[in-house]
Amino acid sequence: MNKIIIRKYAEKDVPAMCGIWNEVVEEGVAFPQEEALTEKNGADFFASQTYCAVAEETESGKTVGLYILHPNNVGRCSHIANASYAVSSACRGLHIGELLVKDCLAQARLAGFRIMQFNAVVATNIHARHLYERLGFIQLGTIKGGFRMKDGHFEDICPYYREV
Repeated sequence: MNKIIIRKYAEKDVPAMCGIWNEVVEEGVAFPQEEALTEKNGADFFASQTYCAVAEETESGKTVGLYILHPNNVGRCSHIANASYAVSSACRGLHIGELLVKDCLAQARLAGFRIMQFNAVVATNIHARHLYERLGFIQLGTIKGGFRMKDGHFEDICPYYREV
C-alpha cells in the first residue's frame, strides 16, 4: 500500500465514506447502527459531526478509512468527545486505524475536548481494543451483553477513555 494521509473530509468523499461506513454496519460486529447510510442521509450525518476525516491513499486518491468526532454528551459533559472509526475491509491490518485515532485525538484537542470516551467497544473487537490500550486508553469496566451482534447473540462491551 502507498502512503496514507489523513485529511478533513470534503463533500466529494461522501459516497466512499458511506460505502466504508455501510460495510462496517453490514458486518454487524462493531457499530451499533443497523441501517445503511444513503448518499443523502450520509451527507447530512457527516456534516452534523464536529469533525470528520478520511484516510486517503495518496497515489490513487482512494478513500480507505474515516472517522467521525462529536460530543459524547451535552452541557456539563460536552467537553468529553466520542468518535467512531471505519477502515475498508480490504485495507485492515495496515495500521490505518492507528493513523485515524491519532489524528482524531489531535482534532479533538483543537476542538476543545478534554477527554475521549468510547461507549461501546465490543469485547471481541480485539484489534480495536489493543490499539486503544496501546494509545493509552483505559478500560472503564465491562457491560455484560451490551451489544447485540448481527446474528442475534449478545457480546460484552468495554467502555474506554483517555485525556486528549
